[in-house]
Amino acid sequence: MQIIEEVKEQLTTGKLYAGCKLPSVRQLSEQFSCSKNTVIRAYSQLEQEHVIYAIPKSGYYVVNEFQHDKHANEMIDFYSAGPDIHALPYVDFQHCMNQAIEQYKEELFTYTDQQGLYSLRIQLATYLQSLQVFTQPERLVVVSGSQQALNLFVTMPFPNGRSNILIEQPSYFGIIESIQLHQVTTYGIEVTMDGIDLERLEYIFRNHDIKFFYVIPRFHNPLGHSYTNSEKKKIVELAEKYDVYIVEDDFLGDLDQNTKSDPLFSFAPSGRVIYIKSFSKIFLPGLRIATVVLPTQMVDSFLRYKFSADFNSSALSQGALEIYLRNGMFENHLKKIKALYFKKMQILQEACELLLPANTSFTKPSSGFYLSIVLPDNITAKQIVHMLNEQHVYVDDASRMFLPEYKKDNILRLCISQVNDSQIKLGIERLAHCITLINSRKHQAPKTFLHFQNG
Repeated sequence: MQIIEEVKEQLTTGKLYAGCKLPSVRQLSEQFSCSKNTVIRAYSQLEQEHVIYAIPKSGYYVVNEFQHDKHANEMIDFYSAGPDIHALPYVDFQHCMNQAIEQYKEELFTYTDQQGLYSLRIQLATYLQSLQVFTQPERLVVVSGSQQALNLFVTMPFPNGRSNILIEQPSYFGIIESIQLHQVTTYGIEVTMDGIDLERLEYIFRNHDIKFFYVIPRFHNPLGHSYTNSEKKKIVELAEKYDVYIVEDDFLGDLDQNTKSDPLFSFAPSGRVIYIKSFSKIFLPGLRIATVVLPTQMVDSFLRYKFSADFNSSALSQGALEIYLRNGMFENHLKKIKALYFKKMQILQEACELLLPANTSFTKPSSGFYLSIVLPDNITAKQIVHMLNEQHVYVDDASRMFLPEYKKDNILRLCISQVNDSQIKLGIERLAHCITLINSRKHQAPKTFLHFQNG
């Protein structure tokens, strides 16, 4: 441990740098008065951490410098939406990656099944059962992240022959980007923590030739809202009645504490609901793997459109995920993060309840990543974002999550995934202070200026 700490200390101070050769095993053995085996163990540990690498018959070298952000300790990050970096299973997944290289070496050097490794689709079908999604591997397609699937759905034809899209307002900005890029006619329906107006939904389904309704049923982005089972059932019934498809983005469904909460898919397993499951938020964003459960009659068409984007998703990522699912590591990982994010969300809501000014409101999700704060009408999200940035507190302006005609400029999105528990209250204190400060400035009496004429 002393040797490991010494190497890291010299990296931190700049005495060691990328490409720099480390002292030999013999030199360190003499320096620390220990056996050569002890030094070799220390270097092996540093190799596993990807700090150094070995060149046979030459020695050990530094992979890269340590990058230290001078604001790292004072930064409060409610902006970043990736998983908690301290909860990522680096070592476990490294084992699976190494196994995948050995097990799937032939697939790595050829074009694999365009629909995704069949062995992975078997594991995914089994895993989805825990989310009450019961289907066959033949209906699953592995995609390079959920955004790829959404972009394809925006452009490809659907069996109902329609072209217009309906999305919740607000909604995930990725779907909005795709819609605007492809200039597709899109309608919005307002969603709040009380859900959506089902009568309004039926009116839109009946009158606007909707191809599909994109919906985030659990831990909505950016509000954190979740639908009840009765609401989900009604939405599916309306979709069946008016021949509308539902694209269900259940990216955080694994975090649901309510074991009786079902996905929309469970109310129409035959094909009315297209189910998307991403691994970016609950696992590893860099894996770029998601899966889509499609109606049987849409599989060939979807694969054709996917082929135009990429021949197939990464075989190495697929192989590693298949092993990770099969050996039970993923299930253990979910147990940890489910408790982790639930705790963080409770801390955030308690801080908002305690500290936010009376004329400010906030959403109250049961878990998940996101909580939204509605600012007083006289304050814009951009003002708060700018003021907080100067204090190294980072939040998201939710205006980009609206279609132009629905845009609201007084909503902040806070994400709890990458903020430390101990920083949450301090971050809300600073946010509350900014709101109070802007309010006080706006309510100050204007100064009176006296004007005199010459002479």
